[in-house]
Amino acid sequence: MSIEEIIKEALKLKADERFLIIESIIKSLDEPDKKLDEIWAKEAEKRLKAYRRGELKGIPMDEIF
Repeated sequence: MSIEEIIKEALKLKADERFLIIESIIKSLDEPDKKLDEIWAKEAEKRLKAYRRGELKGIPMDEIF
């Protein structure tokens, strides 16, 4: 089934049924990615170590906001 066909069929559903489909799709996009989480954890650790060694400079919160 093509995307266009899926949309056409979905639009035939009642509003509450369409809502359930949309909610399910959005939830599926929000699932954690363990591999990505590991990459970011390693990067955060690397940056923290560099900061503690004085290789990175912090930015005051007032400048960020």
